[in-house]
Amino acid sequence: MSGMSGMNTMDTDDLSSVQVRRLDSRADDFARQLDQLLAFETATDDNIERSVAEILKQVRSQGDAAVLDYTRRFDQLEAAHLSALELPAAECAAAWQSLPDAQREALAIAAGRIRSFHEKQKADSWEYEDTAPPFTGTRLGQKVTALDRVGLYVPGGKASYPSSVLMNALPAKVAGVGELIMVTPTPGGQKNPLVLAAAHLAGVDRVFTIGGAQAVAALAYGTQTIPQVDKIVGPGNAYVAAAKRRVFGVVGIDMVAGPSEVLIIADTSANPDWVAMDLFAQAEHDELAQSILLCPDAAFIEQVAASMAKLLPQMPRRAVIAASLAGRGALIQTRSLDEACQIANHIAPEHLELAVADPRALVDHIRHAGAIFLGHYSSESIGDYCAGPNHVLPTSRSARFSSPLGVYDFQKRSSLIEVSASAAQQLGSVASRLAHGEALTAHARSAELRMAKT
Repeated sequence: MSGMSGMNTMDTDDLSSVQVRRLDSRADDFARQLDQLLAFETATDDNIERSVAEILKQVRSQGDAAVLDYTRRFDQLEAAHLSALELPAAECAAAWQSLPDAQREALAIAAGRIRSFHEKQKADSWEYEDTAPPFTGTRLGQKVTALDRVGLYVPGGKASYPSSVLMNALPAKVAGVGELIMVTPTPGGQKNPLVLAAAHLAGVDRVFTIGGAQAVAALAYGTQTIPQVDKIVGPGNAYVAAAKRRVFGVVGIDMVAGPSEVLIIADTSANPDWVAMDLFAQAEHDELAQSILLCPDAAFIEQVAASMAKLLPQMPRRAVIAASLAGRGALIQTRSLDEACQIANHIAPEHLELAVADPRALVDHIRHAGAIFLGHYSSESIGDYCAGPNHVLPTSRSARFSSPLGVYDFQKRSSLIEVSASAAQQLGSVASRLAHGEALTAHARSAELRMAKT
């Protein structure tokens, strides 16, 4: 992979040692080495971009017919009409009922916790009145409204991401979104009961078994069968990501996410096996995922390395984990925990674990992270599924300026301005002077005309 030094340099069948780079913050060129580690080639594939551009063009102009054609070609799924690819609500309800009790209970507990957390994020409208002369009687405020319609993309086929359904759909429902339309590919007609069950549990309104860039286009532009949405959320492959980038502006999108990341700050109170497994948990996503450890104790870093070598052969996805660690992983010795926090702020990770004796002492030093996990028992995997906060998080250092997905992403705000007749005299004078300064005469006259009214 371009920009991925160390990728494809190891035989992943040879698991006698874990190849992961070691860095030391005291090294003269540490800053350069760290930036090389964090570098991720964001250049898009020209072939993908061309394909996606053509798909969007065809769906925009031909609607249902284009979506059906691409679904036939890419998913080997035949249908005479796009309406035939919409699942009845009863099928999702049946999928929920068909789950084993343990799975149904787990989904229900996760959904309840996610809903409860996000209910605390809901914003309300507000107003206030100016009481000081000469502005008496003027009312200002903010009106908060939910989006009318949202599209949710969920990967399909053999992939099973019910947690993604819950994390995207429940905040939208809490926000009060009028209609939530889910699209999920079903190659060869293969439907995932867990995904459909999660859709039923989360209250998804409509489900279409389509995917890829053509599904994004259908949601963004609307077709004869699928109405245009206001925003598209949810993960997908490179084609889906490219399509979301291209339709942004026509509709809103959540984000274009990069590879998943975890950064662990640990001291000697941590369990090296736990730390090693948490690094693995992120690395097993794919070869481009990033797992980094920051620790001031060299001996503990060696213990973690030994745990990684011991535990890796037990992992079913050990080849993916090994490639990820070799390409983008690192064990970094720092001068102190304070310096580790400084480095963490530079990295601005998606997930940050504080595996230290006193995690609360470090929280105030952290400024940039998608989610912060405090203490030895707060594993990132619990956050992924059922802690409650959203697992859709900013990646690729975008936590410097972005936030986790939340209810606020499905609400919008309108300003309320009601100026009294008396206040219009004073405020009109201010507006007039500023408008004349900008040579916008009609703006000035608009304010001045009201100044003559009493």
